[in-house]
Amino acid sequence: QVQLVESGGGLVQAGGSLRLSCAASGRTFSYYAMGWFRQAPAKEREFIAGINWNGGSTHYADSVKGRFTISRDNAKTTVYLQMSSLKPEDTAVYYCAAAGSDYVPTTFGLYDYWGQGTQVTVSS
Repeated sequence: QVQLVESGGGLVQAGGSLRLSCAASGRTFSYYAMGWFRQAPAKEREFIAGINWNGGSTHYADSVKGRFTISRDNAKTTVYLQMSSLKPEDTAVYYCAAAGSDYVPTTFGLYDYWGQGTQVTVSS
């Protein structure tokens, strides 16, 4: 069992930065791949970033490459999403998720646990 709680969302102006955190509980956290997804109004849930258990492998959606960075601190059982150069189209509810996998899944169906989400709103 893994429980995930996102934090750090809020309102930011276009071009600004924001860091999301995902605090995990569960003694097996270090063995899970972690991912960030987002869902905007009237849109499908979108994979945006993922990281494997030791941080040695990451994947990003094309829409956020060069702007977002995923990282993890297994000692703190926390995953981060550093977001820079934010655009209005980044506005969405952001979710973190955990997958019992040795690789980084990029589809939501392969993740086992989900956080409650945190709202990110980017104003023009």
